[in-house]
Amino acid sequence: MNILTPLISEIKANLEMVLTLRNTKKKKADDSYVSEGDMLLDSICSNYINKTYSSVQIITEESYSSGDVNLAAYDYTAVVDPIDGTENFVSGLMEWGIGVCIYKGTLFHEALIALPELNHYLLSDALVFEKFDSRIYGISSSLSKQDLLNLEEGFEYRIIGCCMYNMFCVLTGRYKMFQNPKGARSWDILPGLNMANKLGLDVKVNNKKYNGEFLQPAEKYRFKISN
Repeated sequence: MNILTPLISEIKANLEMVLTLRNTKKKKADDSYVSEGDMLLDSICSNYINKTYSSVQIITEESYSSGDVNLAAYDYTAVVDPIDGTENFVSGLMEWGIGVCIYKGTLFHEALIALPELNHYLLSDALVFEKFDSRIYGISSSLSKQDLLNLEEGFEYRIIGCCMYNMFCVLTGRYKMFQNPKGARSWDILPGLNMANKLGLDVKVNNKKYNGEFLQPAEKYRFKISN
């Protein structure tokens, strides 16, 4: 059993409480929103990881400040996005998610992508699902108007505004491709990148083949995943 499997039960058990916190948004320094729902899920995920792994450092979107992470300092390193797509969450949309990615030393260990309101959960050790054959290209909501006007013609495009949802779609074939040419942080992308790698998809980070390496949280990374 994937060690993250019981975390799914904890997320489900607390979902009703999380949803009551939609109207608690406040702006962060970068003008994005954070809610008490983010903080509750941050606590739920962090507490579970701490009690499950004896030697672990946890980096979350809401707790990280600055600097590189030293993977040698602990046996395990966990990267957590408690709510990816907070703008969607506080707007009442169902397309928001939770991402957890764990490394053992410098090697990828396991990951979880959770879309609680849609009741979809992906574990890196159990990537068995119906595979679709889509022609849709998923693109990041960080693109500017000019970027959108310059998109290549001949494709169906979708912008959802939640990396976990978009990763779920490309992993399951609901998208033919998903990319962010502007860059995203490690907590946004590590779960999906590593699952895509396990599935044998074409995974590029900063225009180079991605092989499961840890991505430091201080940087942003351009990526593309293709079926």
